[in-house]
Amino acid sequence: MRPAAQVDAPPGIDNLPVVPGRFVGREHELDRLDTLLAGGAGQVVVSAVHGLGGIGKSTLVAQWAATRPHGHSPILWITADTAQAVEQGLVGFATALQPGLAQALSPEDLIERALQWLASHTGWLLILDNVNDPADIATVLARARTGRVIVTSRLATGWAPAASTLRLDVLEPEESLRLLTGIITADGARNCHGATELCQELGHLPLAVKQAGAYLAQNRFDTPRNYLHMLAQYPAQIYEQGSVGIDSERTIARIWRITLDQVATTTPTAAELLRTLAWYAPDDIPLSLCRGLADPPALGAALGALAAYSMITSDPDSGTLSIHRLVQAVTRSPDQTDPHRTPEAIERARDRATTILRAALTDYRDPANWPVWWALLPHIDAFATHIGSDNITTAEILNFTALFLHDQGVSDRAIALYERNLADYERVLGGDHPDTLGSRNNLASAYWTVGRIDEAIAMNERNLADYERVLGGDHPDTLSSRNNLASAYWTVGRIDEAIVLYERNLADYERVLGGDHPNTLVSHNNLASAYWTVGRIDEAIAMNERNLADYKRVLGGDHPNTLVSRNNLAITYERVGRIGEAIVLYERNFADSERVLGGDHPHTVIFRDNLAQVRRSEAKISGLVGIHPDTMFPSREGTQIRKSLGYGGL
Repeated sequence: MRPAAQVDAPPGIDNLPVVPGRFVGREHELDRLDTLLAGGAGQVVVSAVHGLGGIGKSTLVAQWAATRPHGHSPILWITADTAQAVEQGLVGFATALQPGLAQALSPEDLIERALQWLASHTGWLLILDNVNDPADIATVLARARTGRVIVTSRLATGWAPAASTLRLDVLEPEESLRLLTGIITADGARNCHGATELCQELGHLPLAVKQAGAYLAQNRFDTPRNYLHMLAQYPAQIYEQGSVGIDSERTIARIWRITLDQVATTTPTAAELLRTLAWYAPDDIPLSLCRGLADPPALGAALGALAAYSMITSDPDSGTLSIHRLVQAVTRSPDQTDPHRTPEAIERARDRATTILRAALTDYRDPANWPVWWALLPHIDAFATHIGSDNITTAEILNFTALFLHDQGVSDRAIALYERNLADYERVLGGDHPDTLGSRNNLASAYWTVGRIDEAIAMNERNLADYERVLGGDHPDTLSSRNNLASAYWTVGRIDEAIVLYERNLADYERVLGGDHPNTLVSHNNLASAYWTVGRIDEAIAMNERNLADYKRVLGGDHPNTLVSRNNLAITYERVGRIGEAIVLYERNFADSERVLGGDHPHTVIFRDNLAQVRRSEAKISGLVGIHPDTMFPSREGTQIRKSLGYGGL
């Protein structure tokens, strides 16, 4: 029983786990550990490596300890997921130092003996692996006065101020691909078709890549492409299963279940929040999509708990957070054996995600709201991919998103959403429901915008007949439908038919909605455009002058419809040779549009072209020279599920 200070560590007592034979990348992190654990002579140096479960923390530390020339001995590896495990590790270390003491001392005495040895020796390396609670290792850190300590943990916070930290992230794409293909081809050449896509789907998470590689190495007739198909069809089983060489308790689903067990014990709202956020895109999730789930104190606690366990990453500067895409995929996959992923819990989370996303949508026509819309678009896209189509609220989300994209000139994406939206409404509500008619109207408008005129005309003709039959000839949506059919006729040169419809529509709008209603003003604009087309210039100018005055009075000088009205008046002035007046209007319009709508908005681009064209033609006699071919359009009208948009574009 010599004092612990007089006991030298016998050779060969290192208990470092076997270093994985296939280790890729992480050079920066290994170098960082070199830096963090250097220096500090005569005092203990503690570094905490933290990150998401399955990110490769233990593998990194084992690789560093086994291959880097750190010069520390002995190397003591203790599993530290509980206080009892720490104590068992210390007992084992004391026994390795002096095996005969195992029969002479109690476990408590052996623990004390190990702590005394650490306190009185230098040069050792202690690795405390998988710490769940910093309190479990507090005594060890307090007694270990010299040497080096590396902690691995899912926890990002709670470490002593003197401890340095290293956050571990996913592998680089080329590293995860090298890891996957290396495992698959270990026994010879294999078909690796789809390996890049599989690594991307797995979010380059090392454990998930190893799990997939082990399965494919074991099942030689399968390919990464097949594994991707199985992930899509049987996600719960794939995330749960192990393979030869993979500990069944080390699958990604089980690791994260343990994490959520710990989080939910103290913060039940955290699990609900994670299930809700699983339906959005993984990156840059606005905090607005978290609100409404709980009161602010409970929500703050939930966000803090998930961030502390590396389940989410927050960015206070941008007010957003991120989740690993595979965490989302597992969280969305129902598993009756997992209390955090029961089908009922996931269905409730999907409904919450739908309600919160719908509430976050703002008036897409207000330029002040456009940054919100652009920030939400990736999450709407992800939501639309993950969600079913039988929910009316979901259909509303897709409808409003299509309207925004259409208004912004992103017509192809808008059409895809409109088509899905119309199919959903026809299936759920039936072909005669007002919302279905509105959806068909919006799709026809988008077809018209991209030049699919024949389809737009056929759809508008059917829709107008249905509107008149279902809602009556005076309903505002019927008037919008008639306007859009007239615009389609106008586009293909059926001007006389268009004028007849426009004139009837304007009279009906003034009678039904009044002269100042936005749709009435649109109708004025469209009839003026039709008159201009057939050479009724004086009438077109008079109507455009009145229309611009009415728009400024009713909607204000900065409203997008006001800008279009000023553009159309400038065109009529240019048409009759009033070039100076036209230039004044063009210049003001372009400046206002750039300020209000932004330089890349489709309207701003057209206004810029118009100004350039008229300046080039200023010295010419005819005001017709150089007029942009797409400058003067009739206006379309859409519906926001029974509510008239009023104005759908140039």
